[in-house]
Amino acid sequence: MQPFVLYNSEQRKKVEFVPRKEGHIDLYVCGMTVYDYCHIGHARTVVAFDCIIRFLRSQGWTVKYVRNITDIDDKIIKRANENGESISSLTHRFIDAMNEDFAKLGCFEPDEAPKATDYIDQMQNMIGTLVDNGTAYPANNGDVYYEVEKFTKYGRLSGRKLEDMQAGASERVDVEVEKKHPFDFVLWKHAKENEPSWASPWGNGRPGWHIECSAMSTCCLGNHFDIHGGGADLSFPHHENEIAQSEAATGEQYVNYWMHAGFINVDGEKMSKSLGNFFTIRDVIEKFHPEVVRYFIVSSHYRSPVNYSDVALKEAKNTLSRFYHSFKAYQQVYGETLVDTLDDNLVERFNAAMRDDFNTAEAIAVLFEVIKELNRAVKDENAEQAAIYYSTLRHLTNILGLVQCNVDEFLKSDIGQEALALTEEQIEDLIQQRKDAKKAKEFAKADEIRQSLLDQGVVLEDTRQGTIWRRAD
Repeated sequence: MQPFVLYNSEQRKKVEFVPRKEGHIDLYVCGMTVYDYCHIGHARTVVAFDCIIRFLRSQGWTVKYVRNITDIDDKIIKRANENGESISSLTHRFIDAMNEDFAKLGCFEPDEAPKATDYIDQMQNMIGTLVDNGTAYPANNGDVYYEVEKFTKYGRLSGRKLEDMQAGASERVDVEVEKKHPFDFVLWKHAKENEPSWASPWGNGRPGWHIECSAMSTCCLGNHFDIHGGGADLSFPHHENEIAQSEAATGEQYVNYWMHAGFINVDGEKMSKSLGNFFTIRDVIEKFHPEVVRYFIVSSHYRSPVNYSDVALKEAKNTLSRFYHSFKAYQQVYGETLVDTLDDNLVERFNAAMRDDFNTAEAIAVLFEVIKELNRAVKDENAEQAAIYYSTLRHLTNILGLVQCNVDEFLKSDIGQEALALTEEQIEDLIQQRKDAKKAKEFAKADEIRQSLLDQGVVLEDTRQGTIWRRAD
């Protein structure tokens, strides 16, 4: 196992990872609130961490991967009431749907998937500790709040100072007269009529959102563990509050490294139901093959913002097809012949990219070099070299969870094949991206853009005056 670096959100820089236990990594990722189908933003986070875990395990690390399920929440109660169904019926249905969606995207199941309702006792024990040591207080309305001013390091993850914050900075923060400070957050909510509740020392009620993850993560991984991940939108206040309540309850450092996946925008705007640009995973895979969606996500660095559009998915389809065409060309001559010998230089370059904060974009650039060598060896009828490059490509794509389908079935699939003619503005934008890539000596990326345009019927010609284009006849 070679050392690797990751971007620690708390330190705001890349640092070398040092495990708490040699060869072992404990990883917790905030999961879904199961009141609806998972959307493409959820896919971005889960696929990103799936790739990270696959790579770490390929390098010999033992990874314990925990991803929770929030199955009690205001949104769940509201949706169940709207549907006229029980909460358990609603959550079981969407847990099944979530698992189906992520399986189609080629994601491994977590080692543990704790549900909030199974950890009520542990949550109450943690709240009781916080009340006893004076960092939480029962209010007159029956709620129990965490007193943020008692935690001197509050804000260290987000970089915010409590005195500079304004109430209303997050939709999760409520201004209530029962609170001592506007940013005090609820640990236990008193029972309301016709809502599920559990008996507690503070009266019947249910847990707040933040305490759920603290209880589940520490129960599954211990009071102090290696990595905590999630979407960038969870950094504040959710992860900030997790740190405060966990460390105040245990007296130990909660997490060593924080990792956050970037946002997905839709046609340049934040995804939102109110804007009509909200897409579930099921919406997307009705139009595009699930592995195309996975490639679209993996082709960008996990921390980078990603812009979702039909054009972007079409480009991903065309690019992924290049892998399958290379596999098909090899298989038509040599079948599924694999060898133990891999191209060590290309494998190491791939691994080096991944060891640098799991840079899948750079790792995929290496894959295109493998494709180039594989195609050349097949064309030259060099069976020995072709087998080495095919085996290398198969090994590396397996790490990223790509090219896992039957070659002929994928290439014959009509999902995502509908014509999406590029506008002139889109073509010019891609030409500029290709020019920028060549200037940065990212030649594999430049070739990928050229091929993507060609696959969509746009022919480029480089001249002394610049690049000109035409639509293929």
